[in-house]
Amino acid sequence: MDLKNILITGAAGSVGKTLREGLRGGYQVVRVSDIVDLGPAGPGEELNRAELADLADVEAACAGMDAVIHLGAVSREACFDEILGPNIIGVYNLFEAARRRGVKRVIFASSNHAVGFYEVGTPLGVVEAARPDGFYGAAKAFGEGLAVLYHRKWGLESASLRIGSFRELPTEVRHLSTWLSPRDMVQLVRCCLEAPVLGCAVLYGVSGNSRKWWNNPDADRLGYRPKDNAEWYADKITGSALPVDTDDPAERYMGGFIAAIDYGKTNRE
Repeated sequence: MDLKNILITGAAGSVGKTLREGLRGGYQVVRVSDIVDLGPAGPGEELNRAELADLADVEAACAGMDAVIHLGAVSREACFDEILGPNIIGVYNLFEAARRRGVKRVIFASSNHAVGFYEVGTPLGVVEAARPDGFYGAAKAFGEGLAVLYHRKWGLESASLRIGSFRELPTEVRHLSTWLSPRDMVQLVRCCLEAPVLGCAVLYGVSGNSRKWWNNPDADRLGYRPKDNAEWYADKITGSALPVDTDDPAERYMGGFIAAIDYGKTNRE
């Protein structure tokens, strides 16, 4: 599929900055959008400021675009009221605006936290039910559901990327399984943009880690061949050989510390 004009929402974030650099020169127009300062436009870039909770704003940002890489969101665990606008209303607005404006593909930045309440050691691919570990993960699972709806009902192709731990380098034990390097992130997105047929895919955003937890059949189908492996840095990570403490939800569940927030709390207000 010939995709010439690309919109990146949430372009001021760490993943957005990486993709701005990594996709530069590969497309006719890369429109970058955020509500914070994006700096000067680079070669082939257009600057945009769209409020995700405003459908008209998002529709204007999608105008003339062939594909959207949707990164915009509150990118951490937060209370429901904080998640609601950008992460739930915002992702609906993005899919609806894409449909109205004739966008062909949406690459949605989902998260491993959409399945964060699976226990470490559980064989996990892309067909198992969502098990979000917080409001952030629940919003990502909602976005994945919208991707299915808009594909089945209106034919909008999409890829939901369950991003693991996006870092320059892995720094903790969990990252040995979940790390996603910047160059592998760029490759993964390019695979989604350049595939002749995308369909409605779910992919784990993870490098070729020897200890990775997830099976990634859609990524394999699209030709994703990660270059990096967290194992190269294992000897620099304190405690990398320690056994998992199954009484600690941060170690027991794939979602790590987010799964542990308020875990087992029964206090009533």
